[in-house]
Amino acid sequence: MSTAHGYAGYRRVTRSLEAADGTTLSYHTHLGPDGSAGEAELAGRRAVLLSNGIGTSENFWRYLVDALSGDHRVVHWDYRGHGASGVARSGDYTLQTQADDLIRVTEAVMRGGKSGQPPVHVAFSMGVAVLMEAYRRRPELVPAMVLIAGAPDAPWKQVGLFRLPGFLPLVRRSLRAARPLLPLLRPVWGAAVDVRVVYPVGRLTGQLRSRADRADIAEFMLALKRMDLGAYLETLVGLFDADATDVLPKVAVPVLILGAENDTMFPLQQVERMRDALPHARWHLVRDAGHGTLIEAGQEVAGQVRGFLQEVPA
Repeated sequence: MSTAHGYAGYRRVTRSLEAADGTTLSYHTHLGPDGSAGEAELAGRRAVLLSNGIGTSENFWRYLVDALSGDHRVVHWDYRGHGASGVARSGDYTLQTQADDLIRVTEAVMRGGKSGQPPVHVAFSMGVAVLMEAYRRRPELVPAMVLIAGAPDAPWKQVGLFRLPGFLPLVRRSLRAARPLLPLLRPVWGAAVDVRVVYPVGRLTGQLRSRADRADIAEFMLALKRMDLGAYLETLVGLFDADATDVLPKVAVPVLILGAENDTMFPLQQVERMRDALPHARWHLVRDAGHGTLIEAGQEVAGQVRGFLQEVPA
């Protein structure tokens, strides 16, 4: 199934497929900066597949879409329970299942290209751990990867209080214990993600830098409001179970890592540990950028990704 539509300044075609448990997964092919490119034309181009962070709205990708869709086939996909994808029919939101979903989307993108070659993978935030789990199973589907403001393990792993023995397991137990409270939490979910509250608090606490545009954050909050709260919680539980650090020594493809200097979800030292485990990777530090680096420093990030793609053989 496919539909043509667009966000802001670009148009895209949405297609869907079924996950192993029957969940509907959606992926979106961007039709170029002016929306004039047809799928037949795009099929001959090199593909780039974008994997989101938890809850991330599609506007986070707008700088990369603008920079790459003129001469690449740019596709982004929605996790189960996110965007146009359905909630998990099995209730399964583990990282391993998300990775299987990514593998299925990757194969669909390959079928849509004339060359049948796998796409270059660009992963943001939670997408890094999902991509590493996919690489663990099917490394031949990942010819190169870009890892942005994320890590192969849980947020804050070995940082701050998370260094204390037993603290991360405590967080995991607390998240699971919140499941029975969902009926009580749903009525306040909308207020909790209201941009009128989130934006000033984020700026005050440093989670949002001065370059974070209020309209972008508003779009993100709107996506969270629309999202099924149970799906978000289960995805968060899966994220805090992430542990794909053992995959890093096996990565034998070109890698670009972009770390955000002021990231409060995946702190810089956590991303630097990943960099140190991938000595062949190209490294770029985005200064004065928090976890929203895709929109806070979008042109800088897009320039780095484009330069990397030019260096990596098609």
